[in-house]
This record gives sequence, C-alpha cells and structure tokens, in this order.
Amino acid sequence: MTQYLNIHPDNPQPRLIKQAADIIRRGGVIAYPTDSSYALACHLGDKQALDRIRQIRRIDDKHNFTLVCRDLTEISMYAQVNNDTYRLLKSLTPGAFTFVLKATKEVPRRLQHPKRKTVGIRIPNNLVAQKILEELNEPMLTSTLILPGETEAIADPYEINQQLARVLDLVVDAGVIPYEPTTMIVWDNDFPEVVREGKGIADFIARKDEH
Repeated sequence: MTQYLNIHPDNPQPRLIKQAADIIRRGGVIAYPTDSSYALACHLGDKQALDRIRQIRRIDDKHNFTLVCRDLTEISMYAQVNNDTYRLLKSLTPGAFTFVLKATKEVPRRLQHPKRKTVGIRIPNNLVAQKILEELNEPMLTSTLILPGETEAIADPYEINQQLARVLDLVVDAGVIPYEPTTMIVWDNDFPEVVREGKGIADFIARKDEH
C-alpha cells in the first residue's frame, strides 16, 4: 500500500523525511517534489526499482535518467568536473537545471549514455528534496513524473496518489508544483551549451542553434 506523507515545503518534518529516506533505502519508488515538477525516484543502485520507474512511464532502456544530488561535492563523485565547470555549476545551483557531464566510474554503466558516456545531474532548489538527499547521504536516481501519452508532469500530489497508488511506495505531498522543464546544459568539448530552454535562466551560456 502506498504511503502518503504531507511534508511542509518550508519546514520539512525530520521524522517524515527519515521515513521517506528509509523507503528509498529499502528499494521503494517514490514521487517527490523538485523545483520544476514532481518526479519519480529510487535508490541509485537498485535495478529492480529502476525497472519499475521504466514500467510506470513506459520508457525503454535508452531513456536517460538523472542523478539528483545534494551538493557540488556529491556531483564531483559522479561526474568529471574541471575548475571552469565547477565555477559554473556553483553559480547555477541549486536551481532548475539538468547538467549533462562525462560520467565517472562511480556511475553504473546502465545509467550512462551508451556512446557519449555522460550522465545527467541535478541539484534542485527544493527544500524537501534537499532534506531527503541529506538524510540519504547519497544521490537518488530520478525521472520527471510524465505519464504515458502526456506532455507535462502531474502537478498535484493528490492526483499522483489517485493515479499511481498501486505502483508507488510513497507519495510526498509538498503542495502543488506546476510543471516547467529544467534548462538542460550539455558540455561538448569542454564548452557548455544550452540544448533545452526551461525554468533555469543562464543567458550567458551559448545556445545550440547559435553555432
């Protein structure tokens, strides 16, 4: 049976945050809030939970998942980050960005882009998400909660529970979050470029169509 936790968006209750982290550690799949939408998440190393997310969203093994991290130190464990990249990440995080970077050996091969050996990484500007990550003390594997046939994530956690109660272990309710995609920044030959415009603002970075 799906658990449903009402967690205060500005003052998350530590007891409930611990419950959420424990469910992830035990192999659960959760719906949780970010700064751009609700998303699905599971433990980084849990292939069975990963497959459950694929089934919920009806996506194949070519779909790229994202690692959601709590800080830059955690990012540097899973992505190759030089000084210039570090400075840029520091200026844009936490925020509504997805960064596509070269993966380190800490990232399981199944989570890397098969040809480019890259991984998507986020540090969301959402206190509930940050507290869950802090309690876990490691990244979560995440995917935007866009259901098959839809183009936007479900904004209302009550509706998420209504539609997905049978297939989720936990719904974290931190209020309604209208969907806005993240801004995606890809490092190509050590130079960042925006390949998808979204909620995050980074006007000083080149756009893909500007080359």
